[in-house]
Amino acid sequence: MSDNTDDKETNDLMSEAKACLVDGIRDAGGPVDSVADTVSDTIARTLRGTRAVGSDFLDLIACVATGVVHGLAEVETETSEAARFAMVGVLHGARRIGRVGVEAVSGCATAVVRGAAEAGGDVGRAAKGAIEGAIESARDLGVSIEDASQAAAHGVLNAAGDLGAAGLSQVRYVLIDAISGASMLREPVRVEGRPMRPH
Repeated sequence: MSDNTDDKETNDLMSEAKACLVDGIRDAGGPVDSVADTVSDTIARTLRGTRAVGSDFLDLIACVATGVVHGLAEVETETSEAARFAMVGVLHGARRIGRVGVEAVSGCATAVVRGAAEAGGDVGRAAKGAIEGAIESARDLGVSIEDASQAAAHGVLNAAGDLGAAGLSQVRYVLIDAISGASMLREPVRVEGRPMRPH
């Protein structure tokens, strides 16, 4: 399969996830607390029938997570809340299709922050919401809060690496504040080949 075909399928999947989510939220017309459930249903519906496993399945999760963030931006959900809803809903929905662990948390967090940046959202607030969503999802995924928050932190830092020094700095300090300390960043996150540790 060519790279162009892969790109088209990826864009189609993102667009499908976005459209399904926007339609679901507008049709529900309910309270904001229902958004995570709507996201979960959207992901399960979008991924249903996939035969992807391993890294391919993780790529699909990241793809639909990006579409979800774009959709939440379209219905004017605040960036931090959108990131949290996306993390909780995407991970829960993916778990309904297959086994999901810390690798999915990291990949989803990367996609959420990148998606927020693409939609013009505040990267720092997206990082905060991604961490909160990972912590909220830990029990459902069967992983510890520490493992979930560390995986999410690595994911958002990797995404922020594409946004330059300002993005990296903003995300780093938001993460430290969000989890009340930098102990979860004991292992360096490599951004463009350079190890990055908290000061």
